[in-house]
Amino acid sequence: MMPFLSRSINQIGKDADETSQHRDENFSLKASPKIPKTGTLVERLSSFYAKRGKHLFDAIAAFFLIIIFAPLMGLIAILIKLTSRGSVFFSHKRVGLKNEQFVIHKFRSLHVDTPSYSEKPDSIDDGRITPIGKWLRKTSLDELPQLFNVLKGEMSLVGPRPEMPFLAENYEPWENQRHLVRPGMTGLWQLSPRRQGTIRDGIPVDLEYIENLSFWNDFKILLRTFKVFWDNNTY
Repeated sequence: MMPFLSRSINQIGKDADETSQHRDENFSLKASPKIPKTGTLVERLSSFYAKRGKHLFDAIAAFFLIIIFAPLMGLIAILIKLTSRGSVFFSHKRVGLKNEQFVIHKFRSLHVDTPSYSEKPDSIDDGRITPIGKWLRKTSLDELPQLFNVLKGEMSLVGPRPEMPFLAENYEPWENQRHLVRPGMTGLWQLSPRRQGTIRDGIPVDLEYIENLSFWNDFKILLRTFKVFWDNNTY
């Protein structure tokens, strides 16, 4: 068993405390993260699974999951349009593999006039959340459009949480190594039910995940994700 999976998810997960300030987007990120010459990290990143298998599995799984969830996603889109004005989707820039930026997609759960980089709601009763948004955020179904990011190769099913560019520009070299893999829809850090602190507090967890990268470990994280989803939405 991997050391980090033998510990409680509560102890290793850290949540994003999104900043309320939006910096000018005309910045330059540091150079692509460097792969160390020796050690566990380079061994994992040199494996067949890391170089080919993980992306192949992601693409196949995302394709079938999109087909399976298509009716639900269509229903969610209709409910969003019926209960609030504005776009069905919320799109945001994130930093992905090798510091390349991409646009992440979610179902919109906040009212359209909410600033993109405003402080995240800490309560389901936050007035910025739309009627359908309360259900979407509780069930995490607002994340479903990210399956298209996975299909396009911008994200993975399992990996570090996708970082906002204006935060990633201040990373130290060792922190920047979390961008040696694609960000994930779920992961060790994302699974914590008491996610507190900042994204940077969870970077050691992301690096520990990369150092233990394997199909079997990703599979166990996916199983834990489905269990958490089921437990949180079953009465």
